Amino acid sequence: MTDATPPRSYRIEELAHRTGTTVRTIRAYQDRGLLPRPERRGRANLYAPAHVTRLHQIAHLLDRGYTLASIKELLDAWDTGRGLGGILGLVTEVEGPWTDERPDRVTRAELDARFGGSPDEDAVTEAVELGVLERIDGDPDTFLVPSPQELSVAVELHAAGVPLTAISAHLRELRSQVEHIAARFLEFTSEYVFARYLEDPGHRTDAHAAEAASLVRRLRPLAQQTVDAELARAMRAFATRHLRERLGAETPATQRQDVRAVNLPADTIEAVERLVGQEHAARFIAVSAEREVHARALDGLAPLARPAGEVRESP
Repeated sequence: MTDATPPRSYRIEELAHRTGTTVRTIRAYQDRGLLPRPERRGRANLYAPAHVTRLHQIAHLLDRGYTLASIKELLDAWDTGRGLGGILGLVTEVEGPWTDERPDRVTRAELDARFGGSPDEDAVTEAVELGVLERIDGDPDTFLVPSPQELSVAVELHAAGVPLTAISAHLRELRSQVEHIAARFLEFTSEYVFARYLEDPGHRTDAHAAEAASLVRRLRPLAQQTVDAELARAMRAFATRHLRERLGAETPATQRQDVRAVNLPADTIEAVERLVGQEHAARFIAVSAEREVHARALDGLAPLARPAGEVRESP
């Protein structure tokens, strides 16, 4: 007959060393209710392996950008005797890559060659700020490229004559619009799909979390497919109209008479000229104004849409 090995116990200093944290942090977690109190044995406070696991879970969520307050909510909502395996699996699924595209690496020499052969420090700095390039610690001459497709688009646009500053400005604007679309898609799916997992305490089990993670995998490509389809539709409509307007004009665009002079601040004109060049400044301002008018027209139509509460589910 062999005696079962008793579970390992730790004093607070040993626990801190084992988990790579500090005594002060452990006590702070206890005060916030993130970490269970230790077992009191005589004059000693002893911590169990469960405390090690909990500290690793907290560190894992902190590394993913969660605040201590949100971690507390996760622990209170999900760790009710059933563990955090399910919710951590859901977190991993949501925060995993949402594309099949694989990151790549590019050297500074390769980067310069792809953009005409002339080094441009300002353009590289801008690309890093936008996340198109990521610096690699210990290797200043190599960059990580999270999206090789995005970099290839920039290369093609630059080869077609678009200045790098204009490409960066366009990406910033595009990103804000795409983030709005992503937020709306998330609100939509949360309301109609994930509400029962996020709001119903009866669905906060590991099994339901695993089911929600499976739904994330199934719904993940839908946003991309929808945007692709709608972008293709809009591009065809706008490109066709744009071409017809140019070809159907009675006089060349450069000779049109329906032009009005507008006073703009000199600083604005100079900034646009630096961005796209003097020869493209007027066209850039006109297109930007047209885009704003279209955006406001769409915003004006938004209240006419059916309220979300009136959407009826099919039986």
